[in-house]
Amino acid sequence: EVQLVESGGGLAQAGGSLRLSCAASGFTFRDYVIGWFRQAPGQEREGVICINSSDVNIEYADSVKGRFTISRDNNLNTMYLQMENLKPEDTAVYTCLVVDDFLVPYWGQGTQVTVSS
Repeated sequence: EVQLVESGGGLAQAGGSLRLSCAASGFTFRDYVIGWFRQAPGQEREGVICINSSDVNIEYADSVKGRFTISRDNNLNTMYLQMENLKPEDTAVYTCLVVDDFLVPYWGQGTQVTVSS
């Protein structure tokens, strides 16, 4: 069974940092596109950042450029989202995504990030 499990969310102060993890099981995502999305209350889900199998960053949200970094550890089958200089508007449920070779998306369950001012 394919499963993605996020961790690392929580409460942070503005200007602080958090690192989210997404551990995959049931498959290896070494050659797949991986990414992070987020959804704030009352808003649509938006792409935050993604990376392809060649590890070339494609940043979807201008608001996170220079502050958020995506990485992966293929040995641990885990991806990370390092978030720096957090802002209250970064408050959202963050969800990891993997897209396999057949363009089938797999989503995690989401983890809440709350940034206080």
